[in-house]
Amino acid sequence: MRNFYRIIFAVMAVAILAASAAMPSDAAQRSRVVRPSPAFDGLWSVSIIGQFGDCSRGFRYPLRIVDGYVVKADTDPTYAVAGAVARSGAIGVTVSGGGQTATGVGRLTRTGGRGVWHTANNECTGNWTAERRS
Repeated sequence: MRNFYRIIFAVMAVAILAASAAMPSDAAQRSRVVRPSPAFDGLWSVSIIGQFGDCSRGFRYPLRIVDGYVVKADTDPTYAVAGAVARSGAIGVTVSGGGQTATGVGRLTRTGGRGVWHTANNECTGNWTAERRS
């Protein structure tokens, strides 16, 4: 279970994410929910803090935004990331791996961001912050 939370932290750290709706899994559906904005494209460093539940305290990981979509910054096949950033900076992301799912929402600025995240069953919740690296 802790490994899954590490994966979530890593992904959420790079994902920061879509307004108030859960993001559908494929790009065509996502674009109907939130029109992605490339204004936030680049590498981001995300700090994930677990605040409530049985989860690790915190991690920092890289994520990448490409054409307004949140993607992994690595090639690890054990998890998947889906998310998008709107023109307003509203961001939503869903991370899946090991049979678990977590969702994060928040807002980005040109240089940083912050928000909240939770697992699908609310076993673990917390906050995230992000800094733009490129």
